This record gives sequence, C-alpha cells and structure tokens, in this order.
Amino acid sequence: MATWNLDKEHSELEFKVKHLMISNVKGQFQDFNVTVEADSADLTQAQVTVEIKTSSITTKNEPRDQHLKSDEFFNSSTYPEITFISTEITKIDQDEFTLLGDLTIKGVTKPAVFTAEFGGLAKDPWGNQKAGYTVSGKINRQDFGLTWNAALETGGVMVSEEVKFHADVQFVLA
Repeated sequence: MATWNLDKEHSELEFKVKHLMISNVKGQFQDFNVTVEADSADLTQAQVTVEIKTSSITTKNEPRDQHLKSDEFFNSSTYPEITFISTEITKIDQDEFTLLGDLTIKGVTKPAVFTAEFGGLAKDPWGNQKAGYTVSGKINRQDFGLTWNAALETGGVMVSEEVKFHADVQFVLA
C-alpha cells in the first residue's frame, strides 16, 4: 500500500462564510494534515484521512479568531481537532472525484461530501513523486453545533449557516 503525505509547505485550507449577509469573510486553518493510503493509482480505492487543528484558525482578525476558538464556536480547548475520514470515493470524470466521508466537528460526526479535482503528477527537483488536488465543498455549520449567531435589525443574521471550504493540496509519495 502506498502512502501519500501532505506537503505542508505547498498546501492551503481555506473557508469562507457570509457576514451580515452582504459579503464573505475568509479564513484559513494553518495546521492540518492529510494522508492518502492507496493500493494503486486508482483513487477510488484510497483511504483519505484529514486532521485539522481548530486552534490554528485565522481570519486575520485576532479578536474574531479568539471568538472562533471559544466555546461559542469551535471550543478548541475541548475539541482540538476537526477530522474527516473517507468512506467512499467516486470518479466523476478523468480528473474529478467525489469524496464521501465522516466529518467530525465539536464531537458531532455527520456525513459530508467534497469534490476533488486531480491536478496531476510530477517529480520535484529532488526526485520526489508529487500529486496535486483542489478540494471544495460546503457544510451547514449548525449541523455540527456551531450555532452562535446574532439577529440583524434589517433582518437576517450576522453569520450564515453555510460554510464553504477550498483546499489546494500537494502530496509526496512516502
């Protein structure tokens, strides 16, 4: 079985959520790991494991970041990790796949679906085999106990329930 490890220097995990229902606020998780175990080049037979440190969240606004780490959102001291473990990978076309799996946030596990686009294979200047993917998806944050919000006097809420994720990830063959 081949193991593909995340090349952290060449990978990013971002999210965005509507704020005041008029614009998006973006952020990143700076400390995360992804491992892909595969018997062959066929990704549909692979096992994908993702671990994200909730305390590594950044939105470039320290007071907001501390709020997101607090009990009202991720409760990072009690729930230090978000995890995703694939249960099924389906090929959509030549370079696109659907990843189904169990996503756990704040101790709540629910099925989640993400799309992965294969970017290609390459050898780096040191002879390491690399693979690249772009992964995207969305969740309803309230499904995972991330329920904090505030009503707006104009109607609507301060933070939307839908959170969109986007990751550009590069792997190196172990």
